[in-house]
Amino acid sequence: MGSRKPELAEPVVVDQFWANRRHDAIITELSTYQGHNLINVRKHAMNREGKLVPTAKGVAIKVTRLPDLAKAINKALAKAQELGLIDGEDAE
Repeated sequence: MGSRKPELAEPVVVDQFWANRRHDAIITELSTYQGHNLINVRKHAMNREGKLVPTAKGVAIKVTRLPDLAKAINKALAKAQELGLIDGEDAE
């Protein structure tokens, strides 16, 4: 008797921030696609109606790989700070 993983009927937006002055945004969301729970980090562009729409630029991976993604992002942050690419206080 296996336990079924929960599935999301609709995507859940976890965070978003402006990517540039053209009002493109980076949106992070959790969703279920074809029975797989995913973390999706994707660039969204503003359309003519002023609505953000997803682009092909981004990554979607199984949510079970989220700890690996977080580790990679944290390593990139530390390396960028070490190389002087960003200040420590720029990271939130």
